[in-house]
Amino acid sequence: MAEKSKILIIGGTGNIGKFLVEASAKAGHPTFVLIREGSVHDPVKSQLIGNFKNQGVTLLYGDLHDHESLVKAIKPVDVVISAVGRTEVEDQFKLIAAIKEVGNIKRFFPTEYGSNVDAGHPIEPAKSGYARKAKIRRAIEAEGIPHTYVSCNCSFGFFLPTMAQPGATAPPREKILFYGDGQPKAIFNKEEDIATYTIKAVDDPRTLNKTLYLRPRKNIYSFKELVALWEKKIGKTLEKIYVTEDQILQMIQDASNEDKIMLVVNFSIFMKGEQTNFEIDPSSGVEASELYPDVDYATVEEYLDQFV
Repeated sequence: MAEKSKILIIGGTGNIGKFLVEASAKAGHPTFVLIREGSVHDPVKSQLIGNFKNQGVTLLYGDLHDHESLVKAIKPVDVVISAVGRTEVEDQFKLIAAIKEVGNIKRFFPTEYGSNVDAGHPIEPAKSGYARKAKIRRAIEAEGIPHTYVSCNCSFGFFLPTMAQPGATAPPREKILFYGDGQPKAIFNKEEDIATYTIKAVDDPRTLNKTLYLRPRKNIYSFKELVALWEKKIGKTLEKIYVTEDQILQMIQDASNEDKIMLVVNFSIFMKGEQTNFEIDPSSGVEASELYPDVDYATVEEYLDQFV
């Protein structure tokens, strides 16, 4: 049996990073995590770091902004997975430079974990975010670094606990903001499953230099279908507040920063259908649930039960 690749995860204490670390260790990969020195003093991160140690993960101290520490961390591994947050996307140019210098990396996964940035046509402020991720892709390709891009679409934790309602802290039980006609399809994936599929792709030649799309059949819903499912679970019909494209564009202009991000994302996904309005080109993309039918992924229907 082929030896499993050694994996370095950068951003391992973040929202998706912690699941990547767990999935990598669970799959038997020698797993390394780059940690900032200050992380051990953060109560939440220090607990995570303790869990990593219990899973046999090797901790390496360093920083994206410290070239020497990056090179030192990359040298002993085969694969680098970045899970840095959206404010650090362009810092990955430093990671690309370190990977290029070391010269032994078999695969690089840049931070993605959303809609395909080469297929979507979002509006600001998401447009700038997509452009930053696309710049990283082009730099990886220009340097000839072997890679895989992960397009996981909607993560459960960001959308489902509030049913994509800006400013909400729980799923609605009386009224719901309803986006357009609710017909375009969106795709949802649980964070643990995103990590599982990503780690499975690490040593898979079928995913080399391609985009790995996560489109599990049971988790493809239009907003109309999602609302109907929630209504069925709570045994109640919600009052729908329908918003047109013009209205949501005005709402985006007037919204606070956090609500603005949610509204912009909802506009692209639930009104423009950016996650499902294209077919996967087999020359540049593959679908995860087809490649790995053994993954028993979580479903939207099961996940919503906890909120009933």
